[in-house]
Amino acid sequence: MCYHSIMIITLDTNIMCQALRSSRGASFYILQLVRSGRFQIAISNSTFHEYEDVLTRPKSLKEFDLGREDVTKFLRYIAFIGEKFDPRFLFRPNLKDEDDNMFVELAVTSNSKYLVTSNTKDFQHSDLIFKDFQLITPAEFVKEWRRNNG
Repeated sequence: MCYHSIMIITLDTNIMCQALRSSRGASFYILQLVRSGRFQIAISNSTFHEYEDVLTRPKSLKEFDLGREDVTKFLRYIAFIGEKFDPRFLFRPNLKDEDDNMFVELAVTSNSKYLVTSNTKDFQHSDLIFKDFQLITPAEFVKEWRRNNG
């Protein structure tokens, strides 16, 4: 069994979008912390494909003011640095938006300390309650990170 000494977090797709849209927000700061090796992000096939689908849409590329090649490089980087997990148990139906379930499943499977999302309300009305991870916004995460890590 593998035990991680570094904290693992799960990031909703909206965090990736916000980070690519602006270098001034909490989401960008979180990805900078990942890049510096301060903690690890969990990914699975389904969450990676969700990132890829949303981030490479023409509307997204226009919002980011980036070319498809730039976003593809970013996604390759995420695939390279992300800690890969394969959720074997599906907790369905759980949330109203089916696409959100994969992030809960990944957070549980990866033993993430946090599931970071800008849409916490989408995750709060679930059939199942998980106490293994904390649901948190990017701003709340950064505030907590700075309080605990100087």
